[in-house]
Amino acid sequence: MCKMKIRNIKDLGAYLRARRSELRMDQATLAGKARTSRKWLIEVENGKPGAELGLVLRTLRALDVAVDLSADVPASKPAKVLKPKAGKAAATKPAKRSRRAPRRHDPTEDIDEVLHALKKAVTRR
Repeated sequence: MCKMKIRNIKDLGAYLRARRSELRMDQATLAGKARTSRKWLIEVENGKPGAELGLVLRTLRALDVAVDLSADVPASKPAKVLKPKAGKAAATKPAKRSRRAPRRHDPTEDIDEVLHALKKAVTRR
């Protein structure tokens, strides 16, 4: 199998499924080899967020896959800083409350943070 860029958990799940199929391995066999449950493997292959990194790495090892961390992915842009509007109206009007639901946590950010930390740890050695 050729190199593949994995940018989120769905990409990782698709890769695991493709590699397992390439090796003609069923889910139960891979789960046993990686010392995980078949249910966990099904969830990861379907892109379920929150997969434990240690189990993911163990599963990749069971598939004879090496992890190569490279710096060709641009860092995410920093958040914009909003400045308060100057003038009389800004000081006298109360801010409107948003009725939108709070932003949900994006699990792909966790993967990016973990990969970044792993890369830093590897380069320090």
